[in-house]
Amino acid sequence: MNFPEYNAQEIEKKWQKHWEKEKTFACSAFRGKKYYILEMFPYTSGSIHIGHVRNYSIGDVVAHYKRMKGFNVLHPIGFDAFGLPAENAAIDKGTHPKDWTYTNIKNLRRQLKRLGFSYDWDREVITCDKDYYRWNQWFFIKFYQKGLVYQKKAPANWCPTCRTILANEQVIEGNCYRCGSPVVQKNLKQWFFKITNYADELLEEIEKMDWPAAVKKMQINWIGKSKGMQINFEMVDSKDKIAVYTTRPDTVFGATYLVLSPFHSLSEKIMEDDPSLKPEVEMMRKEQLIKGEVEKEGIFTGLWAVNPANREKIPIWIANYVLMEYGTGAIMAVPAHDVRDFEFAVKYNLPIRVVVSPPEAGSKVDSLKEAYTGEGKMVNSGQFNGIPSQQAREKMSEWMVLEGIGTPQVHYKLRDWCISRQRYWGTPIPIIYCDNCGVVSVPEKDLPVELPSDVRITGKGGSPLEKVRSFVECTCPRCGKKAMRETDTMDTFVDSSWYFLRYASKGNNLPFDIDRIDYWMPVDQYIGGIEHAILHLLYSRFFTKALRDINLLKINEPFTRLLTQGMVIKDGAKMSKSKGNVVDPEDIIKEYGADTLRGFILFAAPPEIDLDWKKEGLEGVNRFLKRVWRLVIANGKSWKDKLEYIYEEEGKNEKENELKIMVNKTIEKVSQDIEQRFRFNTALASLMEFVNYLYLYPEKKSPVFGESLQVLLLLLYPFTPHIAQELAERIGCKKDLCNCRWPEYKRSLLKSKKITLIVQINGKLRDRLTVFSKIKKEDIEREVLKREKVKKHIQGKNIKKMIYVPEKLINIVVD
Repeated sequence: MNFPEYNAQEIEKKWQKHWEKEKTFACSAFRGKKYYILEMFPYTSGSIHIGHVRNYSIGDVVAHYKRMKGFNVLHPIGFDAFGLPAENAAIDKGTHPKDWTYTNIKNLRRQLKRLGFSYDWDREVITCDKDYYRWNQWFFIKFYQKGLVYQKKAPANWCPTCRTILANEQVIEGNCYRCGSPVVQKNLKQWFFKITNYADELLEEIEKMDWPAAVKKMQINWIGKSKGMQINFEMVDSKDKIAVYTTRPDTVFGATYLVLSPFHSLSEKIMEDDPSLKPEVEMMRKEQLIKGEVEKEGIFTGLWAVNPANREKIPIWIANYVLMEYGTGAIMAVPAHDVRDFEFAVKYNLPIRVVVSPPEAGSKVDSLKEAYTGEGKMVNSGQFNGIPSQQAREKMSEWMVLEGIGTPQVHYKLRDWCISRQRYWGTPIPIIYCDNCGVVSVPEKDLPVELPSDVRITGKGGSPLEKVRSFVECTCPRCGKKAMRETDTMDTFVDSSWYFLRYASKGNNLPFDIDRIDYWMPVDQYIGGIEHAILHLLYSRFFTKALRDINLLKINEPFTRLLTQGMVIKDGAKMSKSKGNVVDPEDIIKEYGADTLRGFILFAAPPEIDLDWKKEGLEGVNRFLKRVWRLVIANGKSWKDKLEYIYEEEGKNEKENELKIMVNKTIEKVSQDIEQRFRFNTALASLMEFVNYLYLYPEKKSPVFGESLQVLLLLLYPFTPHIAQELAERIGCKKDLCNCRWPEYKRSLLKSKKITLIVQINGKLRDRLTVFSKIKKEDIEREVLKREKVKKHIQGKNIKKMIYVPEKLINIVVD
């Protein structure tokens, strides 16, 4: 018999058109138990890549599964649309960022729909739409009123040739990515969000969260809470003091020199007093812009300070290994007990004094070939000699407080979030500068402050908005006099710090409807790359807490569970255009179909592990889907609204009972792999094994086999929805599979009910027989008499009777 061939292109387009027309995956506002599944939205830089497909395929499995389990599922999508690439495109292609962005969005939307992901498209969010970014401005004003926003001068990466500020990612080995000029640091007034207000809460709650350990560790380290002492070192021939922060106050007697960051305020003053030092200090500043290790360099300032512990005069240096971002930007250098200080001291022949004696060494300097950072007993430390270093930390801290030398402090590596960007394609900061009134926030009724469209992006001369008089010149909302607008735009991380709330509900006079947010939030499962472990996830957590504190939210955390999927590897390296190993998803869809692409990505590796791209794997999944197609087309008869036969304890024969066990075990395995472990690869492996079993099953016209095919399609649907839906329709299913119930498994049918009976003849063991436990006596007698060993011993004899001891033995009594 000739059966129709599997035509992925035709089938997939058919069902995608149906899902879009019927709004199949739109969710209800309030209906029963909710489940909010979300993948990180794509940036509008061009096209969907294989990494996107992996991310979204993972989320789609969970979305389908939860719908079929009876949840009201929210599964939205949108576009992260502001940012630097759009401005680069405007410069390179002579176009406007808005035109470039919306062209890309149109293409991305088409690609996502062609992949058949089950999104509620009515909830789409585009962050560069003024209806969205007006709320960025509204949040800014609310945070400003709450005291969570401030402005101050801060160092920024400045290209003197382009005359503009560069983001850190635009600084390549200390030079401007655009013109190659050396980048310098320049102090500019910038706007900050007070994320440090939430440092302790961010730390406390991260420990409780169901997130990957690696992500939690990265955030903990980024926040970098430490307890220590701030110690004041008096300068020689000056009333000034240099404050240093240390977590090892027990080593203060070993401080043999001080080191300033090139960006320390005293470094600035030293350059003013001695201009000959400026070139070297500027070079150090440049080196600190370069990511990675650089050789430690320093210059002696000619200035001296006094160690407050032993009153020893020690030199003051400026060095490139001391950062302004942590502590005070100045350190007391203890080379005997700090690796970096040791390397620096050896290079510049500075004193090294042991103050914590290792168990195997004395107090002499030549006993240390490298810095000793462990614990030990105090030496060369005055009245604290002989005390274990752990105790000395506490005793010395108390002594310093009494002597007025230092104070206990808690420090954080975390710095307030600088949101100012001297770029065009971002949210305008809603601030007005008035000579009469000072700094004034834009009234809420005047939001949004829209980006002007008549802007020429050149990449030179500072913020593009500065050149648009119609934008800059305005009227003060307080006094009515002439005023000037802020020309900085917001960091695009602001856009992605609350988009998940906008999905859940668009409010009329608020950024979201609070009642609906209370229903949907927090996100139950968030999925995205580990590269977002710090900034995006940390900023989203901060935003959620800040919105809670202005009474817009009741939750403390935005994402209950987090999955960070691995990268896609090809030819031994991460897929990237620069390596020339990129695979275009559209090429795969044209050749194999979206279901094959999605199925391979889910089957090739567990989601958190890197996926090794192999075309042979694609072909294997495609062959599997074709086998499913032929199996169902050839044998599927009718769709039943209620499964019955697969749950009956007793089948017509042993084969049927084995099939029922196989069906129920497969349901259990696939369910648990999705629900508990996100092991989609092993779930698909179980389905492949199930298909192999069904192919070999002899009685393909039986009702149990028909129901088994139906179970196969229900279980397959979350992974490869198009083919499953098409086959279900062809055997009589009248509704979308997402509206069908996920099949349950019967625990009593999860393992074989077979028993082994001893077969005796006149009380002597002659054979063993394996049967189902509830098999009838007459069926056992019939099976026993077919056995060759039994035939041999009863040949020519008269059977007087057969004695059956249930589930133990059967004894044949013969003459």
